[in-house]
Amino acid sequence: MPKLLSNQCSVYLYLAIFFFLLSCNDTNNIENRTVFRYNEYRNVTSLDPAFSRNPQNIWPINQLFNGLVQLNKNLNIEPEIASSWSISSDGLTYTFYLRNDVYFHESPIFGEKKTRRVEAKDFVYSFDRLKDPVVASPGSWVLLNVENYEATAENILTITLKNPFPAFLGLLTMRYCSVVPKEVTTYYGVNFRSNPIGTGPFYFKRWDENVKLVLLKNQKYFEKDVNGNKLPFLDAISIRFIPDIQSEFMLFLQGKFDFINSLDASYKDELLDYDGTLRSKYFEKINMLKGPYLNSEYIGIFLDSKNPAIKSKNIRKALNIGFDRKLMVAFLRNNIGYPAKKGFIPKGLPGTSDEEIKYDPKLAKRLVENYIKETGERPYIRLATDSNYIDLCEYLQREFQKIGIEIKIDVMPTASLRQAKSSGKLELFRASWIADYPDAENYLSLFNSINFSPNGPNYTHYKNLNFDKMYKNSLIIMSDTLRFKKYRQMDSLALSDFPIIPLYYDQVVRFVQKDIEGMEINPINLLVLKNVKKISARN
Repeated sequence: MPKLLSNQCSVYLYLAIFFFLLSCNDTNNIENRTVFRYNEYRNVTSLDPAFSRNPQNIWPINQLFNGLVQLNKNLNIEPEIASSWSISSDGLTYTFYLRNDVYFHESPIFGEKKTRRVEAKDFVYSFDRLKDPVVASPGSWVLLNVENYEATAENILTITLKNPFPAFLGLLTMRYCSVVPKEVTTYYGVNFRSNPIGTGPFYFKRWDENVKLVLLKNQKYFEKDVNGNKLPFLDAISIRFIPDIQSEFMLFLQGKFDFINSLDASYKDELLDYDGTLRSKYFEKINMLKGPYLNSEYIGIFLDSKNPAIKSKNIRKALNIGFDRKLMVAFLRNNIGYPAKKGFIPKGLPGTSDEEIKYDPKLAKRLVENYIKETGERPYIRLATDSNYIDLCEYLQREFQKIGIEIKIDVMPTASLRQAKSSGKLELFRASWIADYPDAENYLSLFNSINFSPNGPNYTHYKNLNFDKMYKNSLIIMSDTLRFKKYRQMDSLALSDFPIIPLYYDQVVRFVQKDIEGMEINPINLLVLKNVKKISARN
């Protein structure tokens, strides 16, 4: 095994192991049950679904809460609290019929019975709260196209849209749209973030911030598996917050964690062969799960930059065709991912462009040479990234230098990068776009001029009136076939102006202990644990 840890990292590891073992004498003795353990190195900031903005929050929130509908592993929309629904012929009115056997987790705030059944009015309150400026939820945008919602009966919820939006059901699968109880959120106020009461397969037990989060099995959960067995199967979930990725990896190898998500550069060569398969020495210990991920990795180009090289369409084209995406994925990602040769919409979603970005270093070099002749200057561009993608950016730097473009890499903290990207302070920036909901419109919105940052996700400030018109028209096309055709046209149009450099479409990669059964992957990388079994009481 290659040496992974510096002396400093070794200290972190020893401390992590010490505190991990110290915590084994949990007051609730959950370690004697089937407990699913994982680490969240990015930490959790809130357990309130109104703040389910990022994966580290979404994962535990998904265990605690439910919404009207949910996505299965194939991105098909299925019932959750709503047993069924209907959509009016004009695409404006959605009527949901709720189950009558869904109860909130127990809390003394409910009074003597400690719980109550979920009703349609609870969704009305939850949506009102999501939009409340006092709450200031980052998910309020989900309801921007909603004209009205009301409980037309105890178990019937009607939602009316301002304009038809075929992806609306997909929006409702987001954890922002989870149901919450008014009496509990009112009682706790902002502290609902650390006192969550939902309806999910697990309920909240304790949260020692920056240390440990514990969720326990909801014995009264309403869902069953395909064989009619009550869910969930696990007794508990235990989440640690060790900030060092290498320590997380070492503890996983020791069996202290049940899975690790994704693939860090520090240990990818230890786990994987060059072709992206698991090394044979781990066959008896670990299972690797891999599949498409609705995440497009790209380099954004800020088109309002004052740099003349950025304003040159030929230079932007040279950047797009001047490096080998297949080689990049093979050597830097161990073939985890798919080269982004067909636009911005990732593999796995209908609507991907028919056009292909072809590697052509000779043409790229000619385009740069012509630019130098016309301007008398060699193109010089700054590329911003965080520390997680230095190797990728250095690869691009070398390849672009071969075609005559000088790249200076600026390494920034992730938060600073995010802020600078939003405020238009960067010429080139490494970025990714993970789908919020399973519709290609989610990706195309980044090229709509009404979404200029900082008020929207159009970080490149791309503007094409024809694209804007096509985007607006696509929102009223109810036929999937026709809408997907329009998406392909829009993706091709945007990419012909080169506002971004698509790099690769990511893959979900999980490494799981052998005694874990029932864990599935999905293209949005949502952690779903209600179907998971642990066939040993391994500590």
